[in-house]
Amino acid sequence: MTFQIAAVTIYGKKPGQMRTVPFQLGALNIVTGDSRRGKSALLTIIDYCLASSDYPVKAGKVRTYVSTYAVTLTKPGEQLFVARQAPKDNAKTSTAMCVLTQAPGSPPPALEDLRFTTPEDTAKAYLSDFCGIDNTVRVPAVGKNTLIAPSIRHALFFCFQAQNEVANPDVLFHSQGEEWRPNTIRGVVPYFLGAVDPEQALLHNKLRNLRRDLADNEAKLAVSADRTPASGQAQALLTEAVEVGLLPPQTGAQTADDVLQLLRRLRDELVHGGALRPHESDSDPLATLHTSRAELRRDFALARARIADLKSTLAENDEFSDQAIEQRARLTSLSLLRQDAAASDLEHCPICDSTVPSANATIAGLRRDLALLDGDLGVVRNDTPAIRRLIAAQEDRLQELRSELARNQEQVQELTTSLRTTQQEPDDMRRAAIVQGRISLYVDTMAQHAAAPRVLDRRDDLREQIAGLEEQLSGSTQDERLTSFLSLINQDIREKARGLDLDFAASPIRLDLNRLTVIADTTDGPVQLKDMGSAENHLGYHVSTLLSLHEWFTSHRSPVPHVLVLDQPSQVYFPAEPTGEEVLQTNDRTHLLNIYKAIHRTLQRLDGKMQVIVMEHADLDDPAFSQHVVERWRYGNNSGLVPSTWMEPETPAS
Repeated sequence: MTFQIAAVTIYGKKPGQMRTVPFQLGALNIVTGDSRRGKSALLTIIDYCLASSDYPVKAGKVRTYVSTYAVTLTKPGEQLFVARQAPKDNAKTSTAMCVLTQAPGSPPPALEDLRFTTPEDTAKAYLSDFCGIDNTVRVPAVGKNTLIAPSIRHALFFCFQAQNEVANPDVLFHSQGEEWRPNTIRGVVPYFLGAVDPEQALLHNKLRNLRRDLADNEAKLAVSADRTPASGQAQALLTEAVEVGLLPPQTGAQTADDVLQLLRRLRDELVHGGALRPHESDSDPLATLHTSRAELRRDFALARARIADLKSTLAENDEFSDQAIEQRARLTSLSLLRQDAAASDLEHCPICDSTVPSANATIAGLRRDLALLDGDLGVVRNDTPAIRRLIAAQEDRLQELRSELARNQEQVQELTTSLRTTQQEPDDMRRAAIVQGRISLYVDTMAQHAAAPRVLDRRDDLREQIAGLEEQLSGSTQDERLTSFLSLINQDIREKARGLDLDFAASPIRLDLNRLTVIADTTDGPVQLKDMGSAENHLGYHVSTLLSLHEWFTSHRSPVPHVLVLDQPSQVYFPAEPTGEEVLQTNDRTHLLNIYKAIHRTLQRLDGKMQVIVMEHADLDDPAFSQHVVERWRYGNNSGLVPSTWMEPETPAS
């Protein structure tokens, strides 16, 4: 079960300043008023308090005089109060929130009673859980090789219609016009429509992880193979060392280990006491380059090892988080442990109502376990971004080292070519220095190879697991279920469009999730919403689509908040710059009333399970409109979201 909005509360910047706008549950709520009275701010305040990553409240009186925003969320038997301060000191947003569990019907607390200690990510997780979103579900992101964990922020795509969206022919859903949002909307729609089977979603996620593990294992094996020197390289270096006089001629057959030990001893002798020390010669740039290359390769290996360790730690965090979330879901299942229960009620079984003397201790233990889990989850959520940043930093360092190694190789090649051009036969000392550098590099590389952890070849096992899961998922019906659901929703959209007497309503209407728009299939071909003339059509299809989706969400117990917020649908019928005194023409008035009648019919069918909040400039005297008005913010009655007393200038001290 998900929630509706019981109230929006704002706190002023002076002591005692507090203003609450209540809303009726399961009903149409209209806030009407003149321009610049704070109507549109209601939507942005709700958005901000529901864990928005930015500060959507626009500049003006609300920003000037309000210090803290809050919403009261309610569902049967539960109430949640969420408050968030306005950003301070030119910050982009406020990252700490206040989330309080209240007894149903409790009023908003005073500002001094609020404690802003819940991080934004943790608050988003609480809100998602309160909304009823399954924390274990992951859905694929469209257009990217990543997974999405559906949250309250994704559910709000279908709950808000801002002033520039409610009749926009180019966008259908909230924030659809922002970068990357269309693909995110496409990715989460199947889950919120109920087409995603949680069991199959877990299997799909496991399959993706196995495929990623297989790719990682193949990459590690390839790197390990590339790092292994060629079989004849050691013998070739030994031969060159003899040719330049670093070693006497060798007799007899030698094993690979014998050759390696000989090269290692030669390198150590030359570095620590030999007559030839190329790395100490400032006049040998080629030897310097080889020494630099050896250092770069050591740094490269170290960076790779650090990335592997960090990714292992991140995987452990994800595994712990998944297990902890599942454990928390079990502890909170059926909502039996009510936070607002009286002490006397805790001695009764919540299922059979029998007296259980030890219930208090059991419930206290369960609550303590739940609190510990919440704390652990908070720590893991805080650590994970830091680990990802460290991985990104090391990967950047790895790329820098690749570039430096490439430049080093180019320098070596250029210098070698130059030496060959100017001197056909290098002198013995120079040749010896070059050979010494190559021997040092080879010995260091072999040492790194020996010290590196052995990469296990898990390819066969992973491929076997992948094949098993692919066979298990071959009968997945998610796409068919989604197509079937959309077919039913499309019928409802068309029915509502006919009731509003919209153009093209006589043709089949469909919600196209690829284009994220509404399309009418006419005898002349498909017509998208953006190609339909008249702003009235754009508004009508927005309202028809969202009401139809919410009927589906509500009837199928989807974890989308049972609330739809519309900002000024009457703008289609008003002049560009309304003054508050306009009188709608008869046809426009009728069409606008039809919008509200359609909303009212939907609410009646859902019998109190859905709530609609509309901010309006119009104020019609028809009962279909007037009986649902909860606030009138006019200049004539000196009313608005921000009380006029908050804006009175202070009396100067005498």
